[in-house]
Amino acid sequence: MQEGILNSLVLIFEPIIMKKFVYIVTDRNRTSMHVGMSSDLIKTLDFYKQMPNLFFDSGKQLTRLVYFEEFKTEAQALVRFKSISRFTRMQKERLVRSCNPDWIDLTIGLDFENILLHRNPTNQVKLAFTSLS
Repeated sequence: MQEGILNSLVLIFEPIIMKKFVYIVTDRNRTSMHVGMSSDLIKTLDFYKQMPNLFFDSGKQLTRLVYFEEFKTEAQALVRFKSISRFTRMQKERLVRSCNPDWIDLTIGLDFENILLHRNPTNQVKLAFTSLS
């Protein structure tokens, strides 16, 4: 009996792993590139889209996520953030092209993944399966 309680306590005190992201956003013409770090990438990107003129003029709205990396610890993310921040523009462009050669906005994929993770299973449509044989 006590062993079960101890196992439960061990589960309660396990460290919670918070993901950290390092990302690059750009405008539609790729004239400006910004390197950032966030623990909630979707909220950060929503902020960029809702407040586009906060940092730049309307012609340089940073609304296109073109690159991101995920890290388990803030220390790892900070090291990578500092490294990418020191890159020249050419190095940043090479980094983006290495995994996103068409510079597609990756926000769409993140939104889809977020919907899948947080969807309510009771709202799923159940279809009857009938055999054709």
